[in-house]
Amino acid sequence: MRSSPWPAVALLACLACLACADAKEESADADTATLARRAEKFDKAMSAPDSEEKLGGAIARWVMPDELKEISGLTLTHDGRLLGHGDEHAHVFEIDYRRGKVVKEFTLAEKGAAVKGDFEAITATGDDAFYLLESNGKLYQFKEGADKSKVAFTATETGLKDECEFEGVAYEKTLNALLLACKKVNNKARKDSVVIFRWKLGGDAAPAARLSHMTVPMAQVIGGNDWDGFHPSDITINPFNGDYVLIASRESALLEITPAGKVVFSRPLPGVHDQAEGIAITRDSLMIISDEAAAKKVDLVAHPHRVADDPLAHRPAFVTVYKWR
Repeated sequence: MRSSPWPAVALLACLACLACADAKEESADADTATLARRAEKFDKAMSAPDSEEKLGGAIARWVMPDELKEISGLTLTHDGRLLGHGDEHAHVFEIDYRRGKVVKEFTLAEKGAAVKGDFEAITATGDDAFYLLESNGKLYQFKEGADKSKVAFTATETGLKDECEFEGVAYEKTLNALLLACKKVNNKARKDSVVIFRWKLGGDAAPAARLSHMTVPMAQVIGGNDWDGFHPSDITINPFNGDYVLIASRESALLEITPAGKVVFSRPLPGVHDQAEGIAITRDSLMIISDEAAAKKVDLVAHPHRVADDPLAHRPAFVTVYKWR
């Protein structure tokens, strides 16, 4: 009687599984070592008096995965973690900005399906609530979810879709209000200004009672820069003095204003940023900027500081970290 081949096949399968497990373990060990080296290099750059010139003065520049090719706004949680999101779906990612790795993701969902929209900005409040902002001013309130989870949300219409096309949101604790930054101002009376709406949180007041706004004359914002305007793509709060800090992708510009609307400074962004969409400033004095991926040649009208054969014209999305001040 011939012996059955199955024991040998089972043994080979077992050995293959063990080899696969060993390979996965080796890969995990390699990833851990890589991330450790990144963290070490990041800490060393933070402590150095000057950052590397090859990164335009940045401490680090991290390439983002394809899921974040349309990365928009950024925000920091109360314990200092960085969250970002995509453009067309309410998909939120936690990004380890010291090691350049996405460590968690979750999705705002309704009836089991991810919410779709034109999402432009994200912010966190002091009570662990988060808000996503659509370009039409619609707000989505939610709680942070576990990895790969789907979370519930509450949507609120601000009634501002005819006023502005929005691209930035931040939480101002002193007013308990969201700051909604206009990228494109539709109200003719405010065309020559940078416009920020304030949306008061809490209570059951009607939308009109929740709203106020501030304007800063465009001439003061531009100052001595050679811009033809300033079109905010995100806004955040300076954690050291409460000022509002805005970036503008079109002008590749950085602006700081006081809550009263006085311009503290307006200047070009450091480094190379052709699609700067998000900004956050940490309590240990770091400025983090996110750039969407470039899918086509740089628009030289919108970005006259670049050149037609720019090697970064087809670059992926990335997150760049600078020292703040």
